[in-house]
Amino acid sequence: MTPLELLALFAIGGLAGFINVLSAGGSMLTLPLLIFLGLPPQAANGTNRVSVALQSVSAVANFFRAGAHHLGLSLRLAVPAMLGALLGARLALGVSDALFETVLVVVMALSALLMLLPQPRLETRPLTPERLTPAVYLAMFAIGVYGGFIQVGVGILFIVVLYRLLKIDLAQVNVFKVLIVLVYTLPALAVFVFEGQVRWGYGLALAAGSMTGAWLAVKVNMSARGALWVKWLTVAVIVAIMLRLLLT
Repeated sequence: MTPLELLALFAIGGLAGFINVLSAGGSMLTLPLLIFLGLPPQAANGTNRVSVALQSVSAVANFFRAGAHHLGLSLRLAVPAMLGALLGARLALGVSDALFETVLVVVMALSALLMLLPQPRLETRPLTPERLTPAVYLAMFAIGVYGGFIQVGVGILFIVVLYRLLKIDLAQVNVFKVLIVLVYTLPALAVFVFEGQVRWGYGLALAAGSMTGAWLAVKVNMSARGALWVKWLTVAVIVAIMLRLLLT
């Protein structure tokens, strides 16, 4: 790994960690970066989980220090997501590199479009145990399968389920999201480690940046206008990455 590659991993990791906590889409930057640096798609997919796991640890710790306490409900949502992620990781290891890259481009395009859709203003309310219906658990399992398979854009799915369907306010959605992602990412990462599809040097360099970005995001109280600028910047970078993937 060259100094320039190390710098790129830290910088893009920092941007991804910041984006992941405040919104979604960080893996749309980090996963292609690992592929561009020469990692095979499956190894890039596994290595990206190191960053996701460690940035989630950073975000969860900082959220809890800031007074966010939703451990019980988060764990109840995380269990089906974890089971789904184990299945998704096994499915990912069974596809060819060419198919995985095709899926990556399609997912990035769809995720970028979803990011640009305006969030409706909803009457939100706190999440309570009686609102966790079988349909919610099934949705968490499905998100887990997707996250275990590719991770890219998974935060957008959490926003759809937790904000649009359960009507939890977006600040609380972010708290639930990072804890659930942490719980399901660890076993998914273990699957990739067992199969030898993790490059630890790349993963830890990326994670150092993403943890820094996640820490900063928890500290920042971003205005709606500022969040919109972050969203558009993310989409612009994603479009550039997609073009690079399609032209290589």
